[in-house]
Amino acid sequence: MPKPLTDQEKRKQISVRGLAGVENVSELKTNFNRHLHFTLVKDRNVATKRDYYFALAHTVRDHLVGRWIRTQQHYYETDPKRVYYLSLEFYMGRTLQNTMVNLALENACDEAIYQLGLDMEELQEMEEDAGLGNGGLGRLAACFLDSMASLGLAAYGYGIRYEFGIFNQKISEGWQIEEADDWLRYGNPWEKARPEYMRPVHFYGRTEHTPDGVKWVDTQVVLALPYDTPVPGYRNNIVNTMRLWSAKAPCEFHLKDFNVGGYIQAVLDKNLAENISRVLYPNDNFFEGKELRLKQEYFVVAATLQDIIRRYKASKFGSTEVVRVDLTGLPDKVAIQLNDTHPAMAIPELMRILLDDEKLPWDDAWDICVRTCAYTNHTVLPEALERWPIELFQNLLPRHLEIIYEINRRHMERIAALFPGNEDRLRRMSLIEEGDQKKINMAHLCIVGSHAVNGVARIHSDIIKASVFKDFYEVDPDKFQNKTNGITPRRWLVMCNPGLAEVIAERIGEDFIRDLDQLKKLRKFVDDEAFLRDVAKIKQENKMKFAVHLEEHYKVKINPNSMFDIQVKRIHEYKRQILNCLHIITLYNRIKKEPNKVWTPRTVMIGGKAAPGYHTAKMIIRLITAIGDIINHDPVIGDRLKVIFLENYRVTLAEKAIPAADLSEQISTAGTEASGTGNMKFMLNGALTIGTMDGANVEMAEEAGEDNLFIFGMRVEDVEAMDKKGYNANEYYQRLPELKQAIDQISNGHFSPKEPELFKDLVSMLMNYDRFKVFADFEDYIKCQDKVSALYKNTKEWTRKVVMNIAGCGKFSSDRTISQYAREIWGVEPTLEGIAAPDE
Repeated sequence: MPKPLTDQEKRKQISVRGLAGVENVSELKTNFNRHLHFTLVKDRNVATKRDYYFALAHTVRDHLVGRWIRTQQHYYETDPKRVYYLSLEFYMGRTLQNTMVNLALENACDEAIYQLGLDMEELQEMEEDAGLGNGGLGRLAACFLDSMASLGLAAYGYGIRYEFGIFNQKISEGWQIEEADDWLRYGNPWEKARPEYMRPVHFYGRTEHTPDGVKWVDTQVVLALPYDTPVPGYRNNIVNTMRLWSAKAPCEFHLKDFNVGGYIQAVLDKNLAENISRVLYPNDNFFEGKELRLKQEYFVVAATLQDIIRRYKASKFGSTEVVRVDLTGLPDKVAIQLNDTHPAMAIPELMRILLDDEKLPWDDAWDICVRTCAYTNHTVLPEALERWPIELFQNLLPRHLEIIYEINRRHMERIAALFPGNEDRLRRMSLIEEGDQKKINMAHLCIVGSHAVNGVARIHSDIIKASVFKDFYEVDPDKFQNKTNGITPRRWLVMCNPGLAEVIAERIGEDFIRDLDQLKKLRKFVDDEAFLRDVAKIKQENKMKFAVHLEEHYKVKINPNSMFDIQVKRIHEYKRQILNCLHIITLYNRIKKEPNKVWTPRTVMIGGKAAPGYHTAKMIIRLITAIGDIINHDPVIGDRLKVIFLENYRVTLAEKAIPAADLSEQISTAGTEASGTGNMKFMLNGALTIGTMDGANVEMAEEAGEDNLFIFGMRVEDVEAMDKKGYNANEYYQRLPELKQAIDQISNGHFSPKEPELFKDLVSMLMNYDRFKVFADFEDYIKCQDKVSALYKNTKEWTRKVVMNIAGCGKFSSDRTISQYAREIWGVEPTLEGIAAPDE
C-alpha cells in the first residue's frame, strides 16, 4: 500500500499549488517575524501555536491589502454596475489556505514556515471556522463570492456578523449536545471594522400620514457597524468585499431613567439591542417565526440598502465626481440578489426609501424596485417557506406592513382583472394568507417584487413552475428561470485535494481551475492505465490520511482498503439518513448470517447537525450512533463493516472527508432536494454517487452518463402517483423480509439493549406517517448497493467511472452559475481579465 506523501514531498509538487512567489520566501519569513513582534507583541520564547497562526495570517493578509484597495478604487473610477448578494448566511469556513491558493502563495508560505521550523498543517488547524451558515445555502453564498471575484464582477456580499455561528456539535452517549460556537474568542485577523460607515436601523414606533408624506416616528434605533472581509479572486489581483453587520446600541440614555437611579439598568437595556447579531438561528429548511429572527432579517437589509444608496449616489464618472441626486437610474447601476426569502424585507424597505425619503410616485418607485431585485428560491418544503404573522409586523415594522398591504392591493387588482370572478385564485396568490392568524407569505412578496425568480437545479425550477408557484408562473412566465448551483473548484479541488488537482494538471494543463469545462478532456484518458493508477493512488492516500484522523478522533481502527461510504449533510427526514441506516443493518444481518462469505468491506460514515428543536432529527443521530456501537464491537463483523458518526460536521471536516470518499450518498426522496452541492463536491473529488433522480443528481447523471452513477428509486412522477394512491408502509414491511427484520431489530431494542423502547417513536413514524416514503425505495436501494459492492471489487472499472464523473463536472462550477446570473439576471458581463498587481 502506498504511503501518504510527507509535507516535504508535497512541497515539491509545484504547478497548481502555486509556484509563483517562491522567491519571496525570505520576505515572507521577515514579515512573519515582524508581525509576531509588532502586531502580536511576542517572541519565539513565549509565542503559542495560535500566535504563529495569527502571524502567518497577517503576513498573508498583507498581500491582500494592496489588491483590495486597488480593486475598490478601480470600481470607483470605472463605475460598473454593482451586484449585491444579500444572504443571512455565509458559510465561509477557514480563510488562510484558500487565500494562499488564490494568491499563488501556498508553496512560498509552505517553504517559509518549514524554514522557520514550524508545521503548516498545525498552524492551519488553529484557525476557527467562520461558521455563519447552516449548510447548503450559506456554503453556496461563499462559493458565489469566490466566483464573483474570480470573474471580475463588481460584487459585494452582505450579511450579519454573528457573534456565535452554527453551534458546535458534541456527541455524548450517542446524543447530540449543542455548544456555543464562540468563533471570535481569539479575534479574527481577516476582518476590518468600518465604524465610519455605521448606519442607524429603526424598529417599532408608528406611522404619521402628513401632507408632506408618511413619517415613521417614535422608533427605537439600533446601529449597524460594518466589518469588511476581503474576498480574493483566483490569481487575477481582484479582491472583493464581504460586509457583515454587527448590532450596536446607541450611546444616549434616557435622562429620566438616569435621574431616578436607573443608570445601570438603562445601560443593560440598551445592550439588548446587540442581541440582534448575537447568534445564527440553527434551522435548515425550517421556518421559526421568532421576533428576533425578523429583526435580523430587517436589520441586514436596512443597513445594506443605506450602504448601497450611499455608494450609488457618491459614484465617480471618469475624472469628475458627480453626486447622483435621485434614484431613477438605480436598476442600471445596482442588482440586488435575494438569497432565499430571508432578505425579502429589501423589497418593502426599498419602497419605503423611494416613497418616503425620495418622494417618488408609487408607480416609479415600484418600477425601480422590481427592476433592481431578483429572488432565488431554495426549497419546496412547505415548513421551510417563511410566513410572518401580521401582528408581529404591526408592532415591529408598522410602515412596512402598510407598504406590503398596498403592494398586495395592487397585485390583487391585477390578478382580478386577468381572472375575473376567480376568488380561489385570488386567495392562492395573495401576499396575505387568511386564517386563524393572518400571515404574510414572503415567497409571494419576493416573486411579485422581483424581475427574476430562479430555482437552483433544473428539476427544482420545473417543480416551482408546475406546482409550488404555478399560479405566478402562469401570470409571469418570463420571470421564471433556472440557475443550477455550482461549487468553486479552487476550494473544493485545488485546495482540499491538491494531489488530484496535480494529476489532472499533468494531463490537461491548469486552465481547468478557471474553466472547469476543460475537465471534458479527461475522457480521452479513461482507458489510460497510468492515469487510472494515478487517480486510484491519490484516492488511497486521501483515505489513509483520513483513516488516521478518524482513529485519532474516534478511537476506531479503520480498514483503509474498505469502501468509504459517506453521507454528510444536515440531518433531516427528507434527506433520508434512515434509509442509509436500514442498508447498514441489512449488511450487518447478512454478514452475521454468512460470516464465511467474502464481503466487500465498508466503512459507513454519516455526519451532520440536527436543528436543536428537531426531535426526529436528533433521534436519527441517536439511531446511527446506537447501530455503530453494536456493529463496531461485534467480533464476527470485524473490519468488514464499521459505522462512524462524524461529529461536528462543518466546512473544515468536509475538506478532509470529501477527498477520501469512494461512495457519495444522495438519497433524498425525489422532488424534495432543491439541488444539493455536496453531491457536486464528491463528484469532483472522485467519489461515485448512489442517488435518486432528485436535485442536481439529474444533471450530474446527464453530464457523466447515467451508467456512471448508481441511480435508484422513484422519480418525481412516481412520488406524485403514490401521493394520489396513498403510501402504505405496512405493505413493504410485510413483503420485504430484510426490511421487516431491520425494523423489528430497531423496534425491539437490538441496537439499544439498555433502553429497548428508545426508538419506538421513530419506528411509529416510519410505519404510520412517513412523508418521505423510506420503505418505498428500500428494495431498489438495497439492490443498487449490491451493484456498488460488486463493482468496488473491480478497481479498474470503478476508477474508469470515477474519471468519467470528474470529466463530467464542468457544468457544476460556481463560475458557470455566476456567469449565468450575471448575463441573464443582473445584466453585467463577467470577465476573466484581472487588474495590475500593486507594488508590494
